[in-house]
Amino acid sequence: MQAGTRLGFILLLTPLLLWLTLLIIIPHIDMLLLSLRERVGVGQYATSPANYLTFFGEPLYLRTFMRTAVMSVLATVITLLIAFPVSFYIAKIAKGRAQSSLFLLCLVPFWVSELVRTFGWMILLRETGLISTLLQYLGLASGPVEMLYNDAAMMVGLVYTSMLFMVVPLVTTLESLDDAVIEAGYDLGGSGISVLREIIIPHATPGIVSGSIVVFMLSLGNYLTPTMLGGKDSLWFTELIYSQFIVRFNWELGAAFGFMLLILSSVIVWGMLRVTGQTLEKTMG
Repeated sequence: MQAGTRLGFILLLTPLLLWLTLLIIIPHIDMLLLSLRERVGVGQYATSPANYLTFFGEPLYLRTFMRTAVMSVLATVITLLIAFPVSFYIAKIAKGRAQSSLFLLCLVPFWVSELVRTFGWMILLRETGLISTLLQYLGLASGPVEMLYNDAAMMVGLVYTSMLFMVVPLVTTLESLDDAVIEAGYDLGGSGISVLREIIIPHATPGIVSGSIVVFMLSLGNYLTPTMLGGKDSLWFTELIYSQFIVRFNWELGAAFGFMLLILSSVIVWGMLRVTGQTLEKTMG
């Protein structure tokens, strides 16, 4: 019986191990080895950190990454500010069918691909789109208003595409908060702000941190939304990686960029966990 249990455990674990090995571990090892190759001639390579020195030695690459990181943090903060009241209403105020319907509404946009959702925003924000037409109809604009191809449009797209990944962990965490604890806070003379600060937010911290990590990583690694909504002036680090791989065929430098994105994003997430006093096990749990 024990041998059968062990065999069943191994069979259950095999797909996960294959997935981790074939799709994550081996590609990352290969990318690391590729990033350490320096092209010294036609078909000739040498092992060196030259590609990483290029990253740190070129101000454009550093500025682009820092801009991408800052914009991703901003998108995470905006997403949290919007998602928290929505999640609280779904988890603690809405009941029964209304709760299910509201949660379903959060899922509906993800029934279509990110490409279709991004095209939807392009249709709304372009100079002949619905918003521009409405502004002209109301007399708030004298002519067509182009709202695409800037940081604001890109931020709207990033927040929209990441909202569900913030709402789900927040709803899950807030649902575990006993209503009696909130009522006790009010009974003891607490105001809405103090109850929020002393009871609700501390209880929701694991959901806030886990949702923020997911949204930040999705925003940092997003390629489609910055390219389509941000335009040529809103350079994103993933666009540099794409350019090195596809446009310039410099796979060695592209691999170094990709690995630096992985390392630096992991450092930022680690710093976020340290600042909030959370651990990865507690957050993911």
